Order: sequence, then C-alpha cells, then structure tokens
Amino acid sequence: MSRNVVAVVSSVVFVLLAAALVVVPVPYVTWRPGQVVDVLASNGDGPLVEVRGLENYDTPGQLLMTTVSTSRVDTTVSLPEALLAHFSADSDAMPRDVIYPPGKSEDQVREEAVALMDTSRTSASVAALRAAGQSVTEMPMVVGVVLSGPAKDKLVPGDLIESVDGEAVTQRDDVARLVRARTVGDPVVFKVLRDDVSHTVSVVTEAGNNGDPMVGINVGTGYRYAPEVVYRIDDNVVGPSAGLVFALAIYDKISEGDLVGDNVVAGTGSLDPAGKVLSIGGVREKIKGAERTGATTFVLPLDNCDDVGELDTDMRLVPVSTLKDAIAALQRLNEGNSDSEVPSCD
Repeated sequence: MSRNVVAVVSSVVFVLLAAALVVVPVPYVTWRPGQVVDVLASNGDGPLVEVRGLENYDTPGQLLMTTVSTSRVDTTVSLPEALLAHFSADSDAMPRDVIYPPGKSEDQVREEAVALMDTSRTSASVAALRAAGQSVTEMPMVVGVVLSGPAKDKLVPGDLIESVDGEAVTQRDDVARLVRARTVGDPVVFKVLRDDVSHTVSVVTEAGNNGDPMVGINVGTGYRYAPEVVYRIDDNVVGPSAGLVFALAIYDKISEGDLVGDNVVAGTGSLDPAGKVLSIGGVREKIKGAERTGATTFVLPLDNCDDVGELDTDMRLVPVSTLKDAIAALQRLNEGNSDSEVPSCD
C-alpha cells in the first residue's frame, strides 16, 4: 500500500472518529445557570409570595430565587459538550444516572421534582412563620392512601387528623396505636381537617400482612396555622432548593423591620420545617446566574462553601446553617455593619 493511500485512509479514519466524538452521546447531563426570579415581585395575579391573614410590608429591594438549567431527560449530550460544561466556571456535567435514575420516565422525574417543590414551600412557610413568632401546630397528617385499602375515597393525602375514635391525637404514632387497638372488621372514626373544614370519616379495618387491623393509610407530620401563604411561582420551577429564599421572603413580608433594604440579594438552600438549612446542588451555576442579574449578596448553605471552590465572583457569599442565621446576617448587612459581623465563605 502506497504512502498516499495510507495517508488518505488515516485522514478518513480521523474524520470519522472526530465525527463520532461529536455525534455519539455520553451518559452525562449538563448544568448551567437557570432562571432567576425576584420572589418579592408580582405578576398579573398578585405578589409571587403573599401571606394572607397578616399585614404584608413592602420592600424596595429584590430577593432572587436562583435555579439550574438541566439538559432534558430526552436529550443527548456529546463528549465535547460534556467536557466544555465540565471545565467552564459557570456550568458542569453530571452523570446521567444521578439526575435521571434508570427506569424512570420524564413524567416520573418531573412528578418527584414537583412534590419536592411542594414540600419546600410547606417547610418554608412553617419555618418563616415560626421565626416571625406566629403559632404553628404540628398534627398527624395523611400522606398516602393505599388504593386497594379500606380508606380509599374516604381519607385523602393532606387530611390533618384531629382525633381517632374520639381520642385527640398529636403524634403519628398515636394514630397507629389507636388503629391497632381495634379488632379486624371494626369501624374506626377519624375526625380530620380538610381545607380547614372538619370532617368525620368512618373506616372499617382490614387485616394487614401481619394480621393486625389496618385502614390503609400512611401517616406523617402536617402543620396547622392561621395565615395562608400563597405562591405564584412559575410551575416550571421545581425542586427543593428554593426553600430558604421562600422563607426569607415570607419573613420579610410579615416583619416590620426591613430585611433586604435597597439591596439585590440572591440565594439558594433547602430548608426543613425547623429552619435548618440543607445543602443543595448546582451552587456554582446559581451564583453565576445571580451575578449576571446584578445581585451583590448571595446566601447559601454553609455545607456548600466547599463546592464554591475558587469560583471568581464579586458577590458577597454568606453561608448559613439556619433560617435565623440568614435573617440575622441580612439584617446586619442592611444596617451597614462591618464585614467581621457577617459570615463569609472566604
């Protein structure tokens, strides 16, 4: 074989391999800065976050919820695209299985993300109301109903359980104890709150797998409070990481003191009902997204400081462990206190 032929064949092989690198997908998804929303703003239907039943105070500043834009489950990512995202300061490439577990459809992934957002909103409402001194009562709550069980079409997820067979209950274990005290085939009378309306529901027990009486419900912890928190956030924004920003918005609206002032504050962080701030993913992308919108302060979970690394940003990064920490830090910044009094990731 002549040298010219070898050269031509080698060139063709190189071109085919280069094309394959561009066309053949790799098992990764990309993360980039996503939508940024001022939760203190309004849309055509009203404030994006509104607390009914309490006076709401206006603020001249902005409080930005940050998100990550993830490549869709039905799209593919090439090797060059994954490498570019990985080495870029404001994006990343993640193993596909981490974001989209095998065997789950796009609808299932979205349903789970929507459920996480709903939980995030509830936790934010509870934590913020507690921080503002509002009364919040924990109650056993129906979180699931077995489709083939006796409670189907009688109890529904979200029902707050006030009593079982006339005995007041305050913990989820109280409900299980009182149901187990019955005999299979006995009716159990539940008094529940559903959309703030009291209902009395009778459910006849059946034998469970171990022979004990059961009514076919899963019981968790719910919350009762007088104010109503209304969210008008785009339905396409899902996931758990907006909890901290939602809670700060609620607290700022119902508190006389100005939390944000004239500043543009952004943030991220999952939040539990007790006000503990939990780490999240995509913090670098969210910081860059906030920076592009003019934010000067970014509040984030303390555990995410290590993820920031050597990211170059002019924003003040304020790490917090609790909602109260975040409130205190923003109050100090708004009052013009010194840097030493406000935590930093540096």
